[in-house]
Amino acid sequence: MKKQIFDFLKALDANNSKEWMDAHRADYLKAKDTWLAEIEVILKKLSKHNPVFANVDPKSTITRINRNRRFNPDKPIYKDNFTCTPFGAINSPAFHISISPNGSFMGGGLYRPDTPTLVKVREAIDYNGEELVKIVNSKKYKSFYGGLNEDDEMLKKAPQGYTPDHPMIDLLRRKNFISTITLTQKEIVSDDFPSLVEKAYVAIKPMLDYLDEAVNYQE
Repeated sequence: MKKQIFDFLKALDANNSKEWMDAHRADYLKAKDTWLAEIEVILKKLSKHNPVFANVDPKSTITRINRNRRFNPDKPIYKDNFTCTPFGAINSPAFHISISPNGSFMGGGLYRPDTPTLVKVREAIDYNGEELVKIVNSKKYKSFYGGLNEDDEMLKKAPQGYTPDHPMIDLLRRKNFISTITLTQKEIVSDDFPSLVEKAYVAIKPMLDYLDEAVNYQE
């Protein structure tokens, strides 16, 4: 049944126009409802590890299929993916799933935070970076994600206020703190996909908790 999501997204990618979408609105709604039903199962599994998921509406975790053309005038009208991001607030650590015939992945962390948020994370690393190192090097984390993703936006020099010989300089130079794994269509359409998502969340939860404490720290 979940294969229809990929069938729809593949067709949309090949016929990315309002006219085509209007003619296939029913197919879109059917695919969307299938994804929302899957998210409901996923949230139920995640709530065993974080009770806040029990009160999350699946509809609140997805993004609109149409792209904001004001900011992306040269891109297609419609996106080629379905997503799920519970508590996906800007500048907050989040867990994220993206499925698309052109590439799917899941994982989480903190992506492109604003300067005040990044300053807070660096202060946490300066104070207790050893804990973050311990988390991302743990057996469970490494076996699932392999560690933190490479950061193409990493500073070449030490950030302001820190010396080049700081023991946590590699973390302090980062601008992104995320870990992801790629997903196959076979994994996603499988009945076991919610369980795979649960494993992914459990593996990354310690890092999300670390980042969340850093971002929300009040002196």
